[in-house]
Order: sequence, then C-alpha cells, then structure tokens
Amino acid sequence: MQPIHLRPTIRALALLAGLALVQGRTGATAPPNPLAFPGGLDLAGMDKAVAPGDDFYEYTNGAWLKTAVIPPDQSSTGIFDVLVELTDARVREVIETAAASNAPEGSEGRKIADFYAACMDEAAIEVRGLGPVKPELEAVAKISDRKTLSAALGATLRADVDVLNTARLHTSNVLGLWVAQDLSDPKVYSPFLLQGGLGMPSREYYLDPAPEMAKIREAYRKHIASVLRLGGVSGAEAKAEKIFGLETAIAKAHASRVDTWDVRKGNNHWPRQDFEKRAPGMDWAAYFEAAGLGKQGTFVVWQPGAVTGLSALVASQPVATWKDYLVFRALDHASPLLPKAFVEEAYGFYGRTLSGTPEIPPRWRRAVDASNEALGDAIGKLYVAKYFPPSEKVRAQAMVHNIMAAYAKRIDAIAWMAPATKAKAKAKLATLKVAVGYPDKWTDYASLTVDRADALGNQERSERFQLALALGKLGKPVDRDEWVMTPQTVNAVNLPAMNAMNFPAAILQPPFFDPSRPEAIDYGMTGATIGHEISHSFDDQGSLFDETGRLQNWWTKEDMAHFKAASARLVKQYDAYRPFPDLAVNGAMTLGENIADVAGLAATYDAYLASLGGKAAPTADGLSGDQLFFVGYGQSWREKSRPEALRQQVLTDGHAPAEYRCDTVRNFDAFYGAFDVKPGQKLYLAPADRVEIW
Repeated sequence: MQPIHLRPTIRALALLAGLALVQGRTGATAPPNPLAFPGGLDLAGMDKAVAPGDDFYEYTNGAWLKTAVIPPDQSSTGIFDVLVELTDARVREVIETAAASNAPEGSEGRKIADFYAACMDEAAIEVRGLGPVKPELEAVAKISDRKTLSAALGATLRADVDVLNTARLHTSNVLGLWVAQDLSDPKVYSPFLLQGGLGMPSREYYLDPAPEMAKIREAYRKHIASVLRLGGVSGAEAKAEKIFGLETAIAKAHASRVDTWDVRKGNNHWPRQDFEKRAPGMDWAAYFEAAGLGKQGTFVVWQPGAVTGLSALVASQPVATWKDYLVFRALDHASPLLPKAFVEEAYGFYGRTLSGTPEIPPRWRRAVDASNEALGDAIGKLYVAKYFPPSEKVRAQAMVHNIMAAYAKRIDAIAWMAPATKAKAKAKLATLKVAVGYPDKWTDYASLTVDRADALGNQERSERFQLALALGKLGKPVDRDEWVMTPQTVNAVNLPAMNAMNFPAAILQPPFFDPSRPEAIDYGMTGATIGHEISHSFDDQGSLFDETGRLQNWWTKEDMAHFKAASARLVKQYDAYRPFPDLAVNGAMTLGENIADVAGLAATYDAYLASLGGKAAPTADGLSGDQLFFVGYGQSWREKSRPEALRQQVLTDGHAPAEYRCDTVRNFDAFYGAFDVKPGQKLYLAPADRVEIW
C-alpha cells in the first residue's frame, strides 16, 4: 500500500474479503483538482543540493520538508494527507448538496443529510447530555453474575470497523468480528473472531517499559478517571486503577503484531462446542446468543491465546470491575457524540497524547468521517458521479493491465523458480480480480433508521446495521463482487483470500494520478501503488494462498527456501532503519509491505518501459524519463509526522515510515543508472546486496 494506514487488525484480516472488476460508467468530467502540480512534479519542493544516492527522500522532498507545517488539527501532513483533506471537502459538498435537495423521507439522500446534520448539531447534543447513552449504562447496571456479564460482552460484538473518530483507533468491544471467505474452504463464509478490548492502540502501550510509554500509561489512567467523573461515576480514581489493571491483563493475553499478521497462526477453526474446553471462564452460550451467533457451528479464532486469556479474565476478575470497565467503554466510545466536555477529554488523550495533535479537527470533518462510516456507499454514488470521470477509470484499468503483464513476464524470467511453482503463480495472476473506482453492487440502506435529532443513536444503529450485514453473509455463497472500501476512501488494498484488489476513485486523482503530465510520473506514483497491491498477492502472506484463495502451499521446498532467504535480507535492511534512538523499524512486522514495495516497483518500472513501445522516453523539466519515474515515486512518499504519531506507527503499523519506503529505490539497478549513484554514497548497495524477490 502507499502512504496509507489501515488499522493493523483490518490490514491482517483484509486477507479475508474480496471484490471484483467493475464495469465502465457514464458521467460528466470531474472538476479540476487544485492539488495537481504544474508540469506534474513539485520541483520547488525538491532539494537538488542533496545527492540522490545519499538521501533520495531529501532530494525529492527536502525543500518541502524544511518549510512544511503540520496543521494543528492533524498528526501529519503530506501529499496523501492533503488529498484526504481535499476529498473530505468534496464529500462535505456532496452531503450539503444532498441536504439542499430536500430528498423525500426515507431516501438515501435524506438519510445522508440527516445523519450529517445530527452530528453537526452541537446544541442539541448538549441539551440531550448523557441521555443517549443511558440505556447502555442501565444494561450494564443489570449485570449480576458471570452469565449476565458474558451476555453483556456478547452484546457489544460489532463488525470490526472504525468508530471513525479521527483521534481514536481502538475497538470498543472485547472481541471483534470479521465475516469473510474461509481460508481453508473458499466457497463459504466464516466468522473470524479478533482480539480487542483495549483503549490504547496495542499491547505494547501497556507493557513496553520505555519512559515514553510509561508517560502515556499515566495519561491514560487519568483519562479513564476523567471520563468516569464526567459520567457521574463515584470513586472514579479507584475504579480507573482497576479498569487499567483489567486492560493490562487483556493486553498480556493479546498476540503480538507480528503473530497477528501471520495467517498460518490465525487460521484456527474452533467448533462451537470446543469453546468451553479451550477457553473456559466465559459463558459462551450466553455470549454467542447475545452476539447473534447462537446457531453458528464453527468459528475461526485468529488469536487463540487472546480468546483463552480473555475468557479466563471473565472468571477471575470481579464482576464489579468488569461493570466499571463496560461503563467506561460505553462512555468513551460515545464521547465524540456526547456533550463538549466528553469530546474535549477524548481528544485530549487520543489526539494530543497519542498523536501529538494540538487541535481537534473541525466539527464538519468529524461529521464527514462519521457519515462516511455509516452511509459510505450512498455517499460514494454521489461522489463518483461528480468526481470520477469514465476516462480516468479507463486509464487506470489500462495501467493495471500493463503492470500485470509486466509481472507475468517477471515470473517467467525468474531463474530460481521451478516450472510448477511458476505455473501456479501465473494462474494466480490470471485470476486476480481488479476493481477500479467503485463497486457494481451498492449497499442497500433501506433498513437503517436515521433520526435528525439523535446523533449517537444514529451511530449505534449504523454499527448494528453493519453487524447485521456481516452476519447476513453466513450460510450464503461467497460474493466476490464485495468491496471493503468506499469510492471516496483515499486508499488501495489487496485481498489475497479473494485474490482481488480494490482501487477506490479517490486515490485515482491528482497529485497521484493526472492525465495532464508525462506518464512516467503516473507510473512512479499511482503505478507503483498498483504494482504494490498486485505484489501483495505474492508477499510473505499473499504467497500462501492459491488462485482460489485457499490457504495452501503451492511452492516447492527449494523455491520457498529461496523466497524466505530473500525476505530475510529485506527484514535485515529495514531493521537497520531507526527513526528514534530507542526505537527501530520492525523488519519482520513490515515485511509484507516492504516485499510489495520492492516487487511492485520493479514490475511497474518494467510496465513503464513497455508502455513506451520502443520509443525514447519523453523528458520534462530537465529530467529523463527514468528520473521522472523515480522522482514521482519519491514524491508520492512525501510526509511529515509528529513524533508521537510516528512512534505509534512504528509500534503498531505494518507499514514502515514514508522515508524508508522511499529508500526502496536503492534495490533497483535502474535507480543507480538514472542518478549515477556511486559506491560510498549512503544509499549505495553492492549489486549482490540489492534485494530482488519477484
């Protein structure tokens, strides 16, 4: 993926969903994009005093890095962030246009308008106070024993989606659910259970002894107490300590990020009757009945140790502590749509402390986020009609075709790979489904009730609606036309279990994709993203799936040994990058993304050369075709992050920081030729040390 960060659990489980090639559409030409660089590159943002072979990130972005100021309501800024801001503004315009249209009651247009308006109506939210969350608090108060506790925990189960508050990235339920194609039987859907229950981003925030982490833990304890006080809970400080202790115990049971990303460790099928034996403590009958899964025969338990540990805590921890925990979780989860004091408290910790962002984003951006989460496809229909012309869909599809053809040629040319392995790799590539822009099938929101006067209720109903959609898949044929992103999502994803890719409309626009500039730049920016996503089908995790999406080995022993050896060299290369004196990049945790960067850029470069049809590459701005390609790639990683946000990324994200992903170029012979990189320069690698995997 490009400088785009799916939550790690979602990224790991993105292996489990699917989508399909969509057909062309009609529509008007999109309005001009103000982010398009004159000539296609930001020449003024480069620092040509830096030798490309010493620091390619500084060479392509150095002048911009010296002057860029991170907005006070953002944790980072860069080419990606600015595109997100533009897209949010366009979505806001789409929503407000829907509001002005006076759409009939019950229509999607009215639901969009009412959901957004409810989020924006701060005065009404202040008046209602804690009223909207009281039913949930009253339900917690009725918990009296382990059975009713288990039922209450089951009732919190949600499809594993973001709350879509810009400052918070944690789940609010002790277990998450992802319903997707089964890894062992691609013909059926299975419910995947995921570890959850933590208020901070990962187990490391609870267990890492580093002084910086200790400060964050202390701030989190204070945050818990503050939320309880705002909720009128007596004895807030003492209860906060017990809640923090419970979350720490949950964190100790959690699997590590590296283990979570290993699909072989996650593919654990538990028959329903085994839960009592394998994970004693929870009243599983009560849990699953409350979760709507009482009749489900088999589950895939992604992190067995977490489920076992969580269940044991249900039995070992006092029911009173669990009730306090659930009160806090309910209040904290609802905070963005409660009175201002809750909003400020939540942002103080999740925004300022965890991400270093001093100011909360404007209300409209938070309302846009929430609206996108609740009614993403309904908004997406309106967005693509205005901002994604058919010509750009066709252009993107052509680039996909060219890069896939280049990838096939690279597979044929691999000297170390056995013919049988090559044949399976080619079969997988041939059946790879590519979706561009938007889905053929849109989500039907007819059963979702939206109340103009009930912001929090709308969010809760949306979460239950998403859960019902997920549960509704069980027992039905696998739908490979399903998307996991909305068209207005500035992102892209590969889904190896479905052997499919998803390129939403919002990422296929300037500055990433621009018809007015030399195509070399588009190949270096969007083409590299496409190549990267194709390569996820063949990274350390994607390579474990065959062309049907079945988790099985299709490699010879010798071929797999060679692949693992090359991967180990890439792990070592990234382990050496150290953004903080006390913290290095985790080469194992970021391996899949790094493999996709290396392999994807190689195939994309080949596709770019093939697109020239034997003609000389056009030059522009004093740069050769190859230089335009690589500078475009370097500028696609332009990003400046707050230290707190960068630390969180290194600890929890499978993507390495942007500057190190830019350094991928050091593995390509063409980069050395394009910029005359010499031994002794900092990025120089001897030919034998340059990593080539596909």
